[in-house]
Amino acid sequence: MYDIGILGGGPAGLSAAINARVRSKTVAVISNDYRENPLYRSPHVPNYPGLPDVSGGELLERMHRQAEKLGAEFVPKRMISAMNMGNSWFLSAEDAVVEAKALILAGGVLRSDKFPGESERLGRGVSYCATCDGMLYRGKRVVVYGETEGAELEANYLKEIGCIVIYVSRRAESGRLKDTIPYLRIREMKIFGDGKVDYVLIDGEKVLCDGVFLLRPAVSPVDLIAGLAVENGHIRVNGAMETNLPGVYACGDCTGQPYQIARAAGQGQIAALHAVSWLDRQG
Repeated sequence: MYDIGILGGGPAGLSAAINARVRSKTVAVISNDYRENPLYRSPHVPNYPGLPDVSGGELLERMHRQAEKLGAEFVPKRMISAMNMGNSWFLSAEDAVVEAKALILAGGVLRSDKFPGESERLGRGVSYCATCDGMLYRGKRVVVYGETEGAELEANYLKEIGCIVIYVSRRAESGRLKDTIPYLRIREMKIFGDGKVDYVLIDGEKVLCDGVFLLRPAVSPVDLIAGLAVENGHIRVNGAMETNLPGVYACGDCTGQPYQIARAAGQGQIAALHAVSWLDRQG
């Protein structure tokens, strides 16, 4: 049996694993291969403190190596279910079962159905984060697809830093979009390019662009555990990253916006330290 089971191998989960191991707790990280994380394909992460020129892949590699070196064990499987057995949790991950005394949920968010051509060009013109990747497209043409309340503000940000922006959405414009940004109400979009984004087809009309920002609403993986409290589609936590269930913590994007790497890593540390304290109190 492990002291802590961590569900998710992104920045939040890896930070939690590192900090739990520093406190000498046994840790199992259950996650798909970390190289499947969208961050891994990001060519440049400009706003992570102390590492201004790091790529998403390099950042994840460093975090993974650090956790592994400290003794965290990895279960490269897809989570299926988590069952409370009273004093522990049984975690089913494909053909593996892991038992842990405490849980840290760090599974990120689920995104809506993908556009044709999206997966193939993720990190090569397709991005999910304007703040993270916007400077890469300064002076270039970008299409911003927005489904979130703040998507128009992100489009404004891209315009302010020098991108040539076209905003498209299936939603009606809210009025927050800059007058200088063209807006198109769309039904469908397809992404094309030879190894990178070259253009999109918007309802059959070709639009040349260098990048596509897909800003969708996020839904947390909250169906995993019965009785887990949620709020606006995210796991509800307090300042200690505690959920409403004893011994169950959550951190990172699954707890809400902003979806940023530094926030996720910080919350991972907080969740781990409080999980360690909870375990110590149990004796």
